[in-house]
Amino acid sequence: MNLIALLMLAVILLSLAYLKARLIIWAITTLVLTVGYAFAPQISDVPAVVAGALAAALLLICIIPLRRAVLSDPLFAWFRKALPALSNTEQEALNAGTVWWDAELFCGKPNWKMLLEAPKPQLSAEEQAFLDGPVEELMGMLDDWNIHEQNNLPDHVWAFLRKHRFFSMIIPKEYGGLEFSALGNSAVVMKIASRNLTAAVTVMVPNSLGPGELLLHYGTDEQKRHYLPRLARGDDIPCFALTSPSAGSDAGAMPDKGIVCKGTWRGKKVLGLRVTWNKRYITLAPVATVLGLAFRVFDPDRLLGQQVDLGITCALIPTNTPGVEIGERHLPSGAAFMNGPTRGKDIFIPMSYVIGGQERIGQGWRMLVQSLAAGRAISLPALGVAGGKLSALLTGAYARIRKQFKMPIAYFEGIEEPLARIAGNTYRMDAARTLTLVALGLGEKPSVLTAIVKYYITEGNRQALNDAMDVHGGKGIMQGPNNYLNLFYQAIPIAITVEGANILTRTMIIFGQGAIRAHPYLLREMQAASSADKDQALIDFDRAIFGHIGFTISNTVRSLIMGITGARFVRAPIDGPTAHYFRQLTRLSTAFAFVADLVLVVLGGAFKFREKISGRLADILGHLYMCSAVLKRFEDDGRPAEDLPIVNWVMRDSFFLIQNRLINVLRNFPIHWMGRVIKFIVFPVGHPYREPSDSLGKHVARILISDNPSRDRLTAGIYRSCSDDAAGLVNCAFSAVLAAAPAERCLKATYRQIVTIDNYDELVARGLQDGIISKEQGELVKEAQRLSQAVIDVDAFPREYLEPGYAGSTKAIAGEAG
Repeated sequence: MNLIALLMLAVILLSLAYLKARLIIWAITTLVLTVGYAFAPQISDVPAVVAGALAAALLLICIIPLRRAVLSDPLFAWFRKALPALSNTEQEALNAGTVWWDAELFCGKPNWKMLLEAPKPQLSAEEQAFLDGPVEELMGMLDDWNIHEQNNLPDHVWAFLRKHRFFSMIIPKEYGGLEFSALGNSAVVMKIASRNLTAAVTVMVPNSLGPGELLLHYGTDEQKRHYLPRLARGDDIPCFALTSPSAGSDAGAMPDKGIVCKGTWRGKKVLGLRVTWNKRYITLAPVATVLGLAFRVFDPDRLLGQQVDLGITCALIPTNTPGVEIGERHLPSGAAFMNGPTRGKDIFIPMSYVIGGQERIGQGWRMLVQSLAAGRAISLPALGVAGGKLSALLTGAYARIRKQFKMPIAYFEGIEEPLARIAGNTYRMDAARTLTLVALGLGEKPSVLTAIVKYYITEGNRQALNDAMDVHGGKGIMQGPNNYLNLFYQAIPIAITVEGANILTRTMIIFGQGAIRAHPYLLREMQAASSADKDQALIDFDRAIFGHIGFTISNTVRSLIMGITGARFVRAPIDGPTAHYFRQLTRLSTAFAFVADLVLVVLGGAFKFREKISGRLADILGHLYMCSAVLKRFEDDGRPAEDLPIVNWVMRDSFFLIQNRLINVLRNFPIHWMGRVIKFIVFPVGHPYREPSDSLGKHVARILISDNPSRDRLTAGIYRSCSDDAAGLVNCAFSAVLAAAPAERCLKATYRQIVTIDNYDELVARGLQDGIISKEQGELVKEAQRLSQAVIDVDAFPREYLEPGYAGSTKAIAGEAG
């Protein structure tokens, strides 16, 4: 009976922890058990003493003044010493934006109802009309190879972009803009990017982080009235200069400066800034008419107050201002968009040029990170998803068209593997993109989630294009108008590098900021530690730290129980084919919260320098978010059965990655024995997650090589050329090959030969003569092979083309089949 009583006590305590019961509930429950054990004649004093001791301790902890004095006060003193020092730029980055679904994942018990009730992504009628009208018309004006050769968009394309106000998607209608939603903005950029990256980048930059965005949120009324209509019409072309040769990701080291002084402006003596800068990598700088500039302001003569270093500031400077240097160009890899350096030395500008006016001096970094918290989710993810969708559409088609060893290469297992990866990565990327845009539509500015989609979508695009190039082989290598992949492939590093280089984003931002912003208690503890009001700070810290302790205990118990049971008894928000995945995501979210907490506690301030562990935890958080997005998309789409193989592939791939990252975090845990104990708690019965099976990969790959609704949904939103350009030929050849397939099967069965570009005339003639196929079927086979030949061909150029001063046509001539 004593053993049963102790087991009952343990079960009740574990249940309270699992359910995250409040401290007072723990105290009352243990007190009731103590009384019950004391009056039970069959039970000795041992269970009652154990329960009583626990009840007494819990009741004492419930006496808040006593708890603060005895426990919280010394903990608070230790915490303030252990807290790492944060620079001003780090602090402002932490304060930027909001939290959303990332907070649910950090709590270890996600509110699935909140996610599933979020609106389904839906373009407005006006946005759809713009995509079907001006954007579709623009697609026909873009020649990828010609733009690459000329290193610029043609003049008539620039004029078209201005006429239809492509640069005004974020500008309100009252200023002449289109005022599109984040989803509409992303859809436009994605469709253009699937045709030509130079045009996409040219459109996206004025509609993302830059003068327009900053003016909308921080500009004075006068600045808005002057600039926004001009930006909307394209009268002004903006750029924004942030990066310096000696200060890229480290904005705090920015050497560009403005000195507060008095100077002459338009014949009057006014207060202003004498600015010196040297910036590089500035998109649109060579053609910009208005320069957004970030620099650090100093006031050595204390004209504005007693402080000398006033901080980073943003200003708008017309590029025709004497002394402003623009016009030189960088040549970005694989693209021809305008990008170049800008410089200026001791250029006087009035205070009215500061975005938001003089009162905004020193607030520039806060303005930038607040804007980046939302804007990072729109443009670069749109480019990445466009690359994934294009890879899925054209690589699947090419693999079905191209034949080797007497069969289409799509049926080789070695090709099925990258095809499945392209399809799975694209579905995952697009789901994450649209869910994050939904969050923006709800008014959120989720800085951690936008960093996640920036990193994992641009990396997913890199993987998709690498796989696409592998499948295409020599066809993808030889440059020319017949190559629809190479320029996209060359341009991969651009999105990887800008708006927070990916290495930095993964190892320092996603988990580094997420652990503080999205954690339910850590930010409150840090805020208490930095408060000047010591009495209130101790009260706030006491509430936060004991909430944090309960949180950690609960996640420990939940991790162990869900590990033992395989999360079979976790409540799923839905029934159906994906219910199991909701349960497993809850389990992995709990495990992540538990492990992340202990990493932060053990490492303390040193965590800031453990970037490998931070990167692995970032991968876990990123894939938890993307898995949530995948399940949300599957529900929003109405649970189409055709998409289930892709959903299964993505979930299993992400679960396997999350499991491996957790294992590697614990293998490298600072206290090795503790890492082994935590690993047992998280995975008490082994490692349950396996990578997608070969048979599942085959099923997913088959989606890309046939005409079906799942393929259409996966590639929706990009441009599908039906002309005689390179991509259009692939689409036409794919349709023709599918149409000719029944006739080709008949010919193969009869003559024991596969139809190829080398023998189709002979086989069709024999088939017609023997009555194996009809005349119409013969024509289908001939058309399919003719188009297949055109797709397989690579470009060859006249020798003179490569010589200096060549002035002939840049059009290549068809060479041998690749």
